[in-house]
Formats: sequence, C-alpha cells, structure tokens
Amino acid sequence: MTDTDFKSDFLKTLRDRGYIHQITHPVELDAAAASGVVTAYIGFDATAPSLHVGSLIQIMMLRRLQQAGHKPVVLMGGGTTKVGDPTGKDASRPQLADETIQANIASIRTVFEKFLTFGDGPTDAIIVDNDEWLSTFGYIQFLRDFGTHFTINRMLSFDSVKLRLEREQPMTFLEFNYMLMQSVDFLELNRNRNVTLQMGGSDQWGNITSGVDLVRRVDQKAAFGLTTPLLTTASGGKMGKTAQGAVWLNAEQLSPYDYWQFWRNAEDADVGRFMRLFTDLSLDDIAAFEAMEGAQINEAKKALADAATTLLHGADEAAKARAAAESAFEKGQLSADLPTVEIARDEVIGSMVAAVTTRAGLTASNGEARRLAQGGGLRLNDEAITDGARLIEASDVNADGVLKLAAGKKKIVLVRPV
Repeated sequence: MTDTDFKSDFLKTLRDRGYIHQITHPVELDAAAASGVVTAYIGFDATAPSLHVGSLIQIMMLRRLQQAGHKPVVLMGGGTTKVGDPTGKDASRPQLADETIQANIASIRTVFEKFLTFGDGPTDAIIVDNDEWLSTFGYIQFLRDFGTHFTINRMLSFDSVKLRLEREQPMTFLEFNYMLMQSVDFLELNRNRNVTLQMGGSDQWGNITSGVDLVRRVDQKAAFGLTTPLLTTASGGKMGKTAQGAVWLNAEQLSPYDYWQFWRNAEDADVGRFMRLFTDLSLDDIAAFEAMEGAQINEAKKALADAATTLLHGADEAAKARAAAESAFEKGQLSADLPTVEIARDEVIGSMVAAVTTRAGLTASNGEARRLAQGGGLRLNDEAITDGARLIEASDVNADGVLKLAAGKKKIVLVRPV
C-alpha cells in the first residue's frame, strides 16, 4: 500500500502535512481509522518541568488524531522516567526523586490542555501515568511474564543500543530494560484502555515495534506503530536547539515573546513545512505563504509565529509578542512585553557590554559578544557597539530603569539593574 491509497481522514492528514515516516501495518491501520474510533498514545518522560519544542510534533500528532475523530492518550512516564530513555544518549540520564518526577508531570500536563480536549467522551483525551502499573511489578514476576518475549540478539540490533555500543559508551542494565518497559506500556494500554496505536519519533521505531510485536504475540490483538521523520532545520540543525538552549513549552521556562521569536526566526525554507506541522493553518493558506518571495517572506514568518504562539499561549499573548517585536525591531521602541532580566546593579554599571550581554543570555560567551560587536551586530539602546569592552555607565539606564541590548536583528532583551 502506498500513502496515496489512504482512505482514512487521519492518515490522509498526516500524509499531507508531512508527519509520516514509518507505519507497521498501513493497510490494517487505515481500515481501522476509516471504520471507527482509533485510540492512540504517545509517551512523554518527565525529566524536566517542561517539554521543549522538539516534543511539539508529537503533541500536534495527537491533536491531528483528535481532529480526525479519534481518541488521544497522553502517557506520562512516571515509571519510565525512573530508568531514563537511552535513545540518542551517550550517558545515563540523572536519576530523579519520585517527588521531582511527579512535580514535573504536574507542570507538563498543563501544556497538553492547550492542544487537546480532555473529558469522558469517546474521543476526549486522557492522561495516564505508567507508574500505575510499572511500580506494581515484582522483579521475578516482570521477568517471567515478559522476559521470554524479548531476545538479546534483537535488542542489540536496536539503534538505541547499537549506536551507544559503537561509540564505546557504557549502557547500564537499568537502561537496557527501558525498551521492555515501553513495550509493556503498550500491552497494558491495549488491555485496559483499548489502545491500538503507538506513535512517536523515528528514533523510537525499535521500541514501538517491540510493543506492537508484544501485543500481537501475547494477546493476538491488533496493534500498530507509526513514527514521524527526524526533524531538522533546512540547514541541518536540530529542531528546537538555539544558542541560548532549549525552546521550552511552559511559559515559566520560556516567555511567550521568546517563543514567538523562535518561530519568527525560522529559516526561509522551513516556513511552509513548519506551518503544516505546527499550526492549524489550511493547506491552501500555507501554499499562498510558500509562494511569497523577497521581503514578503517576513510576513509569512510572522504568520507562522502568530499561529504557533496562539496554539500554545493564546491569541492575546501572540498579539502582544508580535507588537513588542515590531516596536523593538521596526520602530526602535521599548515595550513592557519584551523579555526583561534583572541583574545586580554592580554587575551592570561599570561592566563591559560583552559581559552583560552574555549575562543577559543573548550570547553564550563574552568572546562571542565581542565578535558580534566587531561585526556590527551588538547594540546598546539602539546604538551600535563596536567594542565589546565598552563599559556600561549609569547614564545608559533610561527613565524606566532599564537598558536595551540587542544581538543581531532578531534577539533583544531589557536589562534592569537592581
């Protein structure tokens, strides 16, 4: 079956918007999605108080599922977080206390409420924590019930294991169990929640197919897997990584303004693709934006930033972010909605512009700030600073008690000496 033969609205939408990389049983899944409600899940471990934008494609896929009339299950990894997914890692994840994991889950779940409709209806989303069952297994029971269904030979062939060993990095036996736990998640959800589809990123293909095989082998029931492509920017960079770190989804970790700016700063070649994946804009509207050339592309980028920010933070925050950015960059004005950092006064007044720029998070190091200044890309109160060693004076602080720092054309922050 080719993806042009899909009959279900769900798989057609995923195909048209670019979400599909691999499907385990495309004919069966398409028939199931065309004839009734499919219940599908994606797992999210709680290693931090917020997910970052790298997880957004998975959240949006659950949204597409619900929009097509199916039921999303958000699986929070209260149990698997205690082990840590080894996929793509050269070292073990730090072990977190149970209280930290639960606090992270409480913080993360607020984001899903922005994208999904929760409730008790047939297509309403639910959140489940795999600690509910994983913590109840005794070690011997777990091995006897599930260990016989996994071979070391096959586990060693999975990229999450193979790549770690090829790089001669140690993998603990704790981490080695992760794929078993993820497979058992699928079996438990299939038995108790009628979940028949697991989705995830392409790096999870081995773990997902193991779960599909476990459900089919143990219970002889339908089970499917679907993955999204590895998401990189047009220039080959990792999606969601910036010089300032991860692009977090929770407003406590990243302001709506900075989130808006992340999308506004997308590469030209990524705008249409990001619109299809990360917004609800229609395909016709997206095609019109993709046809824009020259300076018009900036308007397409603003439309992307507006739509993506509205989904996560609401239309009001998106509008404020856009207005603040346009005031700061196009009109040279200040806005209360610009990101503001407070720094001790004695670390601002009398300090080098380069040092304060780095302290404010605009650059990764003083050296980078100095090079930026030499290239004409550093500004203090809209005045170009060519010498990063230039000292900040008390007179640089305006009547509102802030000074404005800008790195390049797209990054700006207000510094408030306190």
